[in-house]
Amino acid sequence: MTIESIISGAVAKAIKELYGAEIDAASIVPQATRKEFEGNLTIVVFPFLKASHKSPEATATQIGDWLLANEPAVAKFNVVKGFLNISINPAFWLDMLHEIAEDPHYGIQEPTEDSELVMVEYSSPNTNKPLHLGHVRNNLLGYSLSRILQANGKKVVKTNIVNDRGIHICKSMLAWQKWGNGATPESAGKKGDHLIGDFYVEFDKHYKAEVAELMEKENLTKEEAEAKSPLMLEAREMLRKWEAGDEEVRNLWKTMNGWVYEGFDETYKKMGVDFDKIYYESDTYLEGKDLVLGGIEKGIMYRKDDGSVWADLTPDGLDHKLLLRADGTSVYMTQDIGTAKLRYQDYPIDKMIYVVGNEQNYHFQVLSLLLDKLGFKWGKDLTHFSYGMVELPEGKMKSREGTVVDADDLMQQMIDSARETSAERFADMPAEEAAEVSRMVGLGALKYFLLKVDPKKNMLFNPKESIDFNGNTGPFLQYTYARIQSVIRRAGGVDMDSKPASEPNEKEATLIQKVADFPTVVKEAGRTYSPALIANYCYDLAKEYNQFYHDYSILKEEDEQKRRLRLLLSAVVARTLKEGVALLGMEMPERM
Repeated sequence: MTIESIISGAVAKAIKELYGAEIDAASIVPQATRKEFEGNLTIVVFPFLKASHKSPEATATQIGDWLLANEPAVAKFNVVKGFLNISINPAFWLDMLHEIAEDPHYGIQEPTEDSELVMVEYSSPNTNKPLHLGHVRNNLLGYSLSRILQANGKKVVKTNIVNDRGIHICKSMLAWQKWGNGATPESAGKKGDHLIGDFYVEFDKHYKAEVAELMEKENLTKEEAEAKSPLMLEAREMLRKWEAGDEEVRNLWKTMNGWVYEGFDETYKKMGVDFDKIYYESDTYLEGKDLVLGGIEKGIMYRKDDGSVWADLTPDGLDHKLLLRADGTSVYMTQDIGTAKLRYQDYPIDKMIYVVGNEQNYHFQVLSLLLDKLGFKWGKDLTHFSYGMVELPEGKMKSREGTVVDADDLMQQMIDSARETSAERFADMPAEEAAEVSRMVGLGALKYFLLKVDPKKNMLFNPKESIDFNGNTGPFLQYTYARIQSVIRRAGGVDMDSKPASEPNEKEATLIQKVADFPTVVKEAGRTYSPALIANYCYDLAKEYNQFYHDYSILKEEDEQKRRLRLLLSAVVARTLKEGVALLGMEMPERM
């Protein structure tokens, strides 16, 4: 039990005994006492005045007296108007430290056979381009959320839907046919996803030039020129051939997508994310088409004169949604309907979470409605984990124009920056170890910076700021952990089952309380789907420890019991930091 739950329960008992009123302990939420007042936790007594029929000061004093007499965890109290400030008994914190030390996975709840099964979809790349900075935030959020849910005792299936068909890949394929000269990843000396991305950019360059020429020569509007563009018409014809099963088009598609998958796998491995199941749009869109066509018979969808299929969602406060184009080709919504059906066939899912940017909020409103109308009872229960966009100081990114920040380049840049910034720190390390620590620090800086921000907010990613060893950064947490490991090595190790008898001082008690908060933070991060809560908790814990480290001697402390207490406290802080950042997908170097 946390100290907060202990005090909440005791206050509820006090109110019942003193005033005869039943109050749910869960509704009593102790807050950290403000620094200018004495105490560890504060209870606001104003909600209890109706039961006490006394002034705020008198009510707080009566409850404080009851706690002092009946709850061993309470050492003393003071009252400031309607605020009851409670000081916790140092002996309680010592017992709490022993309890935490004895639990190697304190704060982490393991799933059981009966646990809820949650499927988390993230990444969702297109096979016409490599992963970029936006994908990095998506992957890190999805992977971190999966780990946080697992730490809350959920069974989790990490899944990816690869958008491997459609007009986007046809553009890259057509550009390769026209201007590729038979290039392969090997002949070009490039990762496959980068090579295909180059051809996507090449298509867009020629397409724009073609549209501009049509506008000038034939005096057409931009929309008219785009509709008449021979290059775009060829791409659409290729898509129709693909859906018709044309052997030549399909073989080229398999070859080029194979190059991309090899590239994606390399990027995912470097990023430190993985999946339990990968779905492909080429396998799921037909399921979606069948469901949509069946929806016409049920009166849920309708067909226009041009052959296109739509859903009328105006009764639900939305608009008409296209599901099949006039030429019979499907849209993303069709694919998502089919994928949802297959997933629920494959797994007994209790909860489905889609990690997708906030520009797709409307899409998931529609998907939820359509699945429900098609008779899938889980349609209304799907969750869209909507997050904000990430930009660089230079501005927005555009894949068609080749101005995206490539994920591979970004990760390598972060690793290189870590190596340059830490050259002096790593001077005494073997080259191989220095390279590995640089990798951990560079990727840790990237992951922490992207995850410490509330997922719902748009954010600006500044690589230089993220690699700083001071302040709210990943390297600061890693350095704090490495510092503690250095202390422990010099002490000859720490016995986690030891029970030092020295009662903690105020600073040590504050640090123990901070560690004791970890399970509550993990639970809240799982409830709110917020890796940022974990990230900022770890920062606060590291900051608190560094202040303690600055103020008190550890290895040079002459009192053996105090030295043992501080070593044990240092060890549980290090372990908690490591467990915490692991939920963000970060690694901790043993020395820096």
